[in-house]
Amino acid sequence: MNEVAIQAHVRAIDDCNQRGRRMLSLVDLLDRGTVDLSLAAYLAAAMRSGASLLVGARPGGAGKTAVMCTLINFLPDHTVIRPVDSSTVLFEAAWQRHARPGHVCYLAHEIGPGYYHAYVWGSEARGFFRLAAQGHIIASNLHADTLEDTRDQLCRENGVARAHLDAVTLKVYLRVERTTGWTMRRWVSRVYESDGAQDRLLWTGEGDGTFTRLANSAIVSPEQEKGYAEFLATLLRQDIRPIGDVRRALLQHTWES
Repeated sequence: MNEVAIQAHVRAIDDCNQRGRRMLSLVDLLDRGTVDLSLAAYLAAAMRSGASLLVGARPGGAGKTAVMCTLINFLPDHTVIRPVDSSTVLFEAAWQRHARPGHVCYLAHEIGPGYYHAYVWGSEARGFFRLAAQGHIIASNLHADTLEDTRDQLCRENGVARAHLDAVTLKVYLRVERTTGWTMRRWVSRVYESDGAQDRLLWTGEGDGTFTRLANSAIVSPEQEKGYAEFLATLLRQDIRPIGDVRRALLQHTWES
């Protein structure tokens, strides 16, 4: 286990932090009911397989960045997170001058206009999603509540090719509602899995904490899902929460074949 690599991985995730508090882990999201154990295990296993990721929710503060970061913490062992903080990053990736597909996760902090760090829009958004079609891992989030909103914003407003958006493996959508006072409940409401050509709705979630599997995954086997459920249950029992500690536990864990 390379501690230097783990610390670089954690710094890249911490750079997404807009709230100033500790970045949440998948263990935290389990505790808060954002996901249940079966859904969390599926998402963790999919990310470990090298899935690209897009997280959507229209309101600010819905938890898009938190969910995105908890999931990219489960990227493959040797995948490096590289923020898309300049057009040069996209140019180098497109020509494979930085690394082969799968060795880097190209991270846009958000799909949105403005001169914020690692935001992409317009031509940069088109270049970013083109990477997914070329086999690279990408991850980001955007203000969209549904798959239709996502296609409208990216394909119509930004000119992203539909095939390039379809190449993003996971599209995860959140819902948020106020409970009492300033207390908010957030949960994963929809999860789509793409085979590169078509998105299938695999999971739905409701505000009462019910998560329903609608179809089997093409990239995560039941055995893999079971293994990640056991791993996450162990982290819960041992109260292992910081993203760095979760990453260390992940890399140290002995997985059954």
